[in-house]
Amino acid sequence: MKIYDQMQIVGAIDMKIAAQRITDGFIAYSQGRVQVPPVQNFFFDQANGDCCIKSAWVAGSDSFTVKISTGFYDNPARGLPSNDGLMLVISALTGQPLVLLQDEGWLTCIRTALAGQIAAKALAPSLVTGIGIVGTGVQARMQLEQLQSLTSCRRVTVWGRNLAALDAYRDFATSLGFEVTTTQDCQQVAQNANLIVTTTPSREALLQSEWIKPGTHITAVGADGGGKQELDAKLVARAEVIVVDSVKQCSEYGEISHALNQGLIKAEQLVELGLLLAGRAKGRENDRQITIADLTGVAVQDAQISAYAMQACAEALPGL
Repeated sequence: MKIYDQMQIVGAIDMKIAAQRITDGFIAYSQGRVQVPPVQNFFFDQANGDCCIKSAWVAGSDSFTVKISTGFYDNPARGLPSNDGLMLVISALTGQPLVLLQDEGWLTCIRTALAGQIAAKALAPSLVTGIGIVGTGVQARMQLEQLQSLTSCRRVTVWGRNLAALDAYRDFATSLGFEVTTTQDCQQVAQNANLIVTTTPSREALLQSEWIKPGTHITAVGADGGGKQELDAKLVARAEVIVVDSVKQCSEYGEISHALNQGLIKAEQLVELGLLLAGRAKGRENDRQITIADLTGVAVQDAQISAYAMQACAEALPGL
């Protein structure tokens, strides 16, 4: 079994190829060509942390993947990253482990950011006048990086609870060429942006329905487990187009589940991302519509990104 570390993986990955692999994975998932066992979740209230174990196999693939991903949200105060993890790629022909990807959670973060890019490409208004980022962590940075190629807009408003983290985010976004506004008031994000990405582990709604302007697209990636919520359920109900990475997962947790449980929307309104990408469902039809993409993270993304990382590392590092 080969072992690759984060630095080797990052150096080998081509983002355009990775985005296409993930797109292909979403389509395969919505076509019923992927085995995705139930997600295992651990919750560590005493440490403000959680862990999920996801696995998937795409029909016809020579390998399948088991991924462990952790989020311990007090870690930054300890000088540690919030996210960590690893992926194990196993032969679907012999059952032997092929590669251990010691990515320290990077592959999970980048596949989530690329999913955000894919959703925004499909659903953002034709003219982005301002980008809004809710959160200041690694995912908040990666999402902004992946939006650069989609729009010429370089105005970003970022919300966070911690002033030092906001200052650090300002420095980061400025280095990318953005004009940055930082705020501790989420309403200001809604006022300034018509393309918003939410990236926090919040357990209460941060964006309220009445704040959101017509024509806004929101990609919500933070609520990836039970009890998490970043969007007002009434905001979800206002959206003319509601896209989910997985109807099954998003009905159980994530932003959509809150609106479903309150009877504000019906399951029939949900559009699975893979169907949208395959041209088998309608997305945004005009620039007055509010659109939402709820991305809870589907294991097929892990299977696709890890199989590509294994291939890319083998090509880039043939002597290992």
